[in-house]
Amino acid sequence: MDSALEHLYQVIQDRQANPQEGSYTCYLFDQGIDKICKKVGEESAETIIAAKNGVQEDTVGEISDLLYHLMVLMVSQGIPLEAVLAELERRSHKIRNLKQFKQTDRET
Repeated sequence: MDSALEHLYQVIQDRQANPQEGSYTCYLFDQGIDKICKKVGEESAETIIAAKNGVQEDTVGEISDLLYHLMVLMVSQGIPLEAVLAELERRSHKIRNLKQFKQTDRET
C-alpha cells in the first residue's frame, strides 16, 4: 500500500487497534458510531458549502476532512478500503446508465 488514502486508512486502523492518548481518531472511536456518523454529516455539509462558495482551497480542505471521517466510519464498520476501491473500479466500467441516474435524481 502506497497511496495517501491507503496510508491514512492504515493509520486509522492502527489507532483503533492501539489507542493513543490525545488522538482525535481514538476519541471518535471511543464516542462510537453516532459521533462518527454525526461528523460525516457535518463534513458533508461543510464540503457542500465550501463548493458553493467557490473557494477551491477551502473545498479541498473540506473534502479531505470528509474523506478522513468516512475512513473512520469504514474502519469502525470493518469495511476494507479495498472493498470501496473495488466497487469504484467496478462502477467505472458501467456504460449507458445515465437513464438510471436521472430516474434516481427525480426520486430524491
